[in-house]
Amino acid sequence: MHPIKHAVEYKGSPEFTRSELVGILAFSLRLMDVKAAKELIERSLEAGLLEEKDGLLVVNEALLSEEEAEEDLFNEMVTYIANSLGWERGEVIEGIKSMRERYGDLDENVLAYLFGMDRGVDMSQFRDRIDV
Repeated sequence: MHPIKHAVEYKGSPEFTRSELVGILAFSLRLMDVKAAKELIERSLEAGLLEEKDGLLVVNEALLSEEEAEEDLFNEMVTYIANSLGWERGEVIEGIKSMRERYGDLDENVLAYLFGMDRGVDMSQFRDRIDV
């Protein structure tokens, strides 16, 4: 589930102050540290997932649903790679993170796909579902 979706469910509302959203993500839900929460907010504002209205951050729920669909693909690929290699999901996610350091700011679905290919996993079933 997307971290912002967790925050909406936690609060019961799609509207937050900036500090409130950071606090929920970092302290209440413990999904990430403060720096990562602030970065997520900035990326979400740039992507239109969050909009700033009257000093509040308002979640664009239609885009959040799209983000979750993409996240589901990522999780599906991570699980498939882990099962194929006999690894834990956390090991696969760490491997994908290390690829981000090597390849830069690519989409996480593309990174997961490349990671699987790099480890010799047949990723052809995901090829048509990745936005490149």
